[in-house]
Amino acid sequence: MNITGTLFPYRETAIVFSLIVLFGFQFGCSSTQTQQDDTPSLHEAYEDAFLIGTALNRAQILSATPEALRDTLRTDRRGYFMEQQIFPDPKGLKVGLKHFNVITPENVMKWEEIHPEPGVYDFEAADRLVEIAEANDKKIVAHTLVWHNQTPDWVFEDEEGNELSREALLERMRDHIHTIVGRYKGKIMGYDVVNEAFNTDGSFRESKWYNIIGEDFIAKAFEYAHEADPDAQLYYNDYHMENPEKRAGIHEHLEKMIADGVPIHGVGSQSHFSINNMPDYEQIGKSITEFSDLGIDVMITELDLNVLPASVYQFDRNNRQDIYKDGLPEEVQQKLTEVYSDLFEIYLDHSDILTRVTFWGVSDDGSWLNYLPFEQTNYPLLFDRNKDPKPAFDALIELANNQ
Repeated sequence: MNITGTLFPYRETAIVFSLIVLFGFQFGCSSTQTQQDDTPSLHEAYEDAFLIGTALNRAQILSATPEALRDTLRTDRRGYFMEQQIFPDPKGLKVGLKHFNVITPENVMKWEEIHPEPGVYDFEAADRLVEIAEANDKKIVAHTLVWHNQTPDWVFEDEEGNELSREALLERMRDHIHTIVGRYKGKIMGYDVVNEAFNTDGSFRESKWYNIIGEDFIAKAFEYAHEADPDAQLYYNDYHMENPEKRAGIHEHLEKMIADGVPIHGVGSQSHFSINNMPDYEQIGKSITEFSDLGIDVMITELDLNVLPASVYQFDRNNRQDIYKDGLPEEVQQKLTEVYSDLFEIYLDHSDILTRVTFWGVSDDGSWLNYLPFEQTNYPLLFDRNKDPKPAFDALIELANNQ
């Protein structure tokens, strides 16, 4: 599908879209939906502490579009080389809009999805996301402009397949960033500008961005994003910030960027944790305070909790064990609740400097952890496969109310 703009004109669907989003969820409500309507809002519970965000997937974003448009976009790569047929998820969207005040596109604004071929942009899902935010008074943090993963090989090559020069790749990066950030100027609060540029030991990841351009590819990406929208907040995003070595390497480079006048406004800690192998809680707190010392915002950006033991991942795809396919054992559910409570106690202790906590997904059925490294049933989020709140959700509401 060769899309150079949107499949439907942006203006012509706005009225229809607003009616769908604002009123379309009133009809056909089940008792479960009624229960969900009575559930306290998570973001309202934490409104005095920090923003509460979630990542919306293509199925949720497109559930708020006309049926004819949905039928043209039936697959979602999920970014990990797995074609998945998708169907609208209006219930997931409804839960997301009720409980979170910041929304992030999980995959639809990554390079391979929004800019799949040279000169070809697919803005359809991103445009829908912006309309969702505007119709429901939500902020957007877009994800992500520059990353070594989910970026097509052509980005780094000329027409003959030869590696680009530094100057040519910088121009390609600038064009990509200006096209996207310029399109949504004034409509998107912030961007994860660069994602995962460092190794665990704090050294630079030798990605194609780094190997061709050099370490200043990070600064250049921030400069280009600031050119395109001077009012947008610009963030660096990475994982394993709890590791002192990695944290030190990132901190040192960001400090240098700030000293050089590079427009960077925040740093995000992804926080993909496992309940069976949690990092040291003290290091989580140190990560927040040490990055805050740079004078920029600090955020938790991709929070989820893998409930599967490490032994599950020791099997190959043809000999795997889907140990929780029939449900989550009560003791594991309790452990999940305890870990979420522990984490939010840390976050609340740092609420004077922590600006946002974003969960990586709305409910268990939509989590990426169900698909990597192979299909297995996981339960990493606050809402179950029926979109009902789990005990962990109740615990976080109680924790907020007791502050």
